[in-house]
Amino acid sequence: MLTLERKTLIQNVLRRDGRIVAKSFAEELGVSEDTIRRDLRELAKDGLLQRVHGGALPSSPAIADYHVREQMASSAKEKLGRAAAGLIKPGQIVFLDGGTTNLQLARNLPPKLESTIITHSPSIAVELAQHPSVEVELIGGRLFKHSIVSMGAASAEAISGIRADLFFLGATGIHPETGATTGNREEAAIKRLIARQSAETILVATQDKIGAASPYLILSLEEIATIVVDADVPDKLLEQYSATGPAILKA
Repeated sequence: MLTLERKTLIQNVLRRDGRIVAKSFAEELGVSEDTIRRDLRELAKDGLLQRVHGGALPSSPAIADYHVREQMASSAKEKLGRAAAGLIKPGQIVFLDGGTTNLQLARNLPPKLESTIITHSPSIAVELAQHPSVEVELIGGRLFKHSIVSMGAASAEAISGIRADLFFLGATGIHPETGATTGNREEAAIKRLIARQSAETILVATQDKIGAASPYLILSLEEIATIVVDADVPDKLLEQYSATGPAILKA
């Protein structure tokens, strides 16, 4: 089998099965494990999969630039945002992570909700400026342009002084093996810090993020209280997630 044929097969198997185990896949094809590992390295370099110990997982499409992601699955994000907004109770202090799905959450907050929303996303803060009864606190710092959020030492210091009831986490991938992941090391660290300062972490995930992985761990599944997903995600697939702790809310 030619290299191109192997790589095409690898991507087809990832789409079908959600993972590749290098050793068993090499045995199946009758090639060396080193050959498969080399193929996986090259595909990972091109952003076509995410390497993990012993094999590979599908790479998240959510690593695209913010303005590209705004156009992806917009109706699904609105539905997820509406369901997630319903989890916020009056009087709570809520931290909204950046991202296009959380932007929809902000847009779908009930007009009469009285709450404090903290965010390090200028986009979300501007959206909430129109809300009549929500107090908005914006965390400053260095702007990370890919996600349109502030990061750095100033952000971390401000976040360390916060105690939130809920944290709505944004991630580029969620997988039973790797947990919630993202594509930038510093952004992952900021998200972990926010989670530590919050009583409960909720992940709102579009279907393309389910079963996908990115390079940097944010949280394990055990550290996430609830995952909000589209109603079309099969129950059998979600069993792998709920078995490790998170409640599953279908929008």
